[in-house]
Amino acid sequence: MMRERLHSIVFGTSTRAGKNFDLILLILILASVLVILLESVPKWRDVYGDEFFIIEWGFTILFSIEYILRIIISPKPFRYIFSFWGIVDLISIIPTFFSLFVSGYHALVAIRALRLLRIFRILKLSRFTSESQALMHSLRASYYRIVVFMVFVVMMMVLAGTAMYVIEGGQEGFDSIPSSIYWAIVTTTTVGYGDITPASDLGKILSSVMMILGYVIIAVPTGLISVEMSRYKADGRNDNLCPNCEHDNPSGSVFCNQCGAEMTDS
Repeated sequence: MMRERLHSIVFGTSTRAGKNFDLILLILILASVLVILLESVPKWRDVYGDEFFIIEWGFTILFSIEYILRIIISPKPFRYIFSFWGIVDLISIIPTFFSLFVSGYHALVAIRALRLLRIFRILKLSRFTSESQALMHSLRASYYRIVVFMVFVVMMMVLAGTAMYVIEGGQEGFDSIPSSIYWAIVTTTTVGYGDITPASDLGKILSSVMMILGYVIIAVPTGLISVEMSRYKADGRNDNLCPNCEHDNPSGSVFCNQCGAEMTDS
């Protein structure tokens, strides 16, 4: 009975206790990510290094307890361990533990880089919103079309880069086809570093065309995902709205996972 109650609190959002648990976890995740960001600032790390160390271990212990608790109360522990969220939960805590078993200056430098994996804690945030679930569903539904579109974009970058390499004759930074492809990607995405620029009139015309096409390329994936999100909503998955804030909640929710108001039976 206790295990089932803990499972409804830790894994579910249909009760007030589950909502409060998720809210506390959200605050801890945000606070831990903030500590990671502040620790990366050299002057603050030099002054508050010990404090950051203690706080980081506090967060690591709390997230370790959460991870172990999820394994214990899960009906299928191995399914959770090897799930996406199980892997994210594990990655968010193991870098700190690795630092206990490594000594030596060069090894510590590698561990410092490895500990940056703690930033993966921010991925845990999307677990708690129905909007992120709708977005993930839309991404999966439009995966094939996006892949086909990306293949087309890559082909266009190769052709444009090769054409610019021929037009500029290997000059003005276009000294190879890979460098020219790099220019095509930078130009099409409207980043425009300016480290490689065409000098010929024909090259400038091609650049203008690539810039205009860039807006189209950026818009297409957005349109594909938007269509799937509209279908997702139209399928009736948003029929469990909160009477207080009109937030879409998972089916069977007793309390709104946004404002905490009690859900009424439809």
